[in-house]
Amino acid sequence: MSYPKIILQRSKEFSLQRRHHWVFSGAIAKADPGLESGDLVSVYSAKDEFLGIGHFSQGSIMVRIISFEDRAIDQAFWNEKIASAYALRKNLGLTDNEETNVFRLIHGEGDLLPGLIVDYYNGTAVIQAHHIGIHKHIAEISAALQVVLGEKLKGVYDKSAETLPKNLGIESIEWVWGRAETDLVQEYGATYRIDWEKGQKTGFFIDQRENRKLVSTYSNQKKVLNTFCYSGGFSVLALKEGASEVHSIDISSKAIALTEQNVGLNPGFKGKHESIVADVVKYIREIGDDFDLIVLDPPAFAKNIKARHNAVQAYKRLNSEAIRKIKPGGIIFTFSCSQVVDKSLFTHTIAAAAMETGRKVKVLHQLSQPGDHPINIFHPETEYLKGLVLYIE
Repeated sequence: MSYPKIILQRSKEFSLQRRHHWVFSGAIAKADPGLESGDLVSVYSAKDEFLGIGHFSQGSIMVRIISFEDRAIDQAFWNEKIASAYALRKNLGLTDNEETNVFRLIHGEGDLLPGLIVDYYNGTAVIQAHHIGIHKHIAEISAALQVVLGEKLKGVYDKSAETLPKNLGIESIEWVWGRAETDLVQEYGATYRIDWEKGQKTGFFIDQRENRKLVSTYSNQKKVLNTFCYSGGFSVLALKEGASEVHSIDISSKAIALTEQNVGLNPGFKGKHESIVADVVKYIREIGDDFDLIVLDPPAFAKNIKARHNAVQAYKRLNSEAIRKIKPGGIIFTFSCSQVVDKSLFTHTIAAAAMETGRKVKVLHQLSQPGDHPINIFHPETEYLKGLVLYIE
């Protein structure tokens, strides 16, 4: 297929030959004139060997490869890519599950589609394009979702306005096709209301699904503190599995309102629930020593390398306070979703926090993102969520 051409510097082709999806600006020797952000381009080595087709954009990452084959990026391409992603979720048991009807359908480079996120919420597909090249294909992506999901799909919602640069003029967040029949979903039998219009990300942190379930297995007859609770995912499942008391805390009053709404959607809990609007970092210094289980799931403290040092110090302070305060025999679920803080650095940071407290700490589980957020073995940047389950003596 004939697209405008990008030629790389000598010896800069190896990362693409290893199926990494990004071409950085410093690797480019020559580009056809007149290219604009979002244009499809064909990338060639200095020896004129075809390497892949991707979207061009101005910035540090200048091309994001969506095909390592020389082919047309047409409707058939999108149908095939989304069908392949759906097949994986079907194999994971997520597409016809009575207890869980929310999952991630497309996970960017993890599904070989850089910049594209599609989350499925009980009949509604919510799209977020993270660069303009993907957004130009919204109509084709929507059509492919209709083909692949069939009668399961009731509506396709585009939430890309908040992930794309404002100067691109993508101002509206809107329905691309159809309409939702419901904003209620099930996760392991618990009910949640999803606010994909005004909520964070696409409306729910689907990547913590299996970790929420694991928290619930430790929650029976326990007093639980869920920090940075957002819409109360950990709180609801902990209560569902018999927690005696759950305290949900977030600095956002809107998040606390969502949490209370979700707790209310699941009647019959025997345990007590309390919601608190407060700065978690300050609040955790003042908590008592009677919590059996603490969940530390902060937002990304570091979104780039420059912020990494400060982020590590923030993780250390937060975790040391929790380790100091938790009851003997207590359990802490601690997470980082900062991609620039890798597993090794995160583990060393938590070890430093534990050493500072003088308490004995054991690691029970090492956690990651679930299978519907696949890690592309050739593109390690797709691994971002990491967590530890700690036992505190």
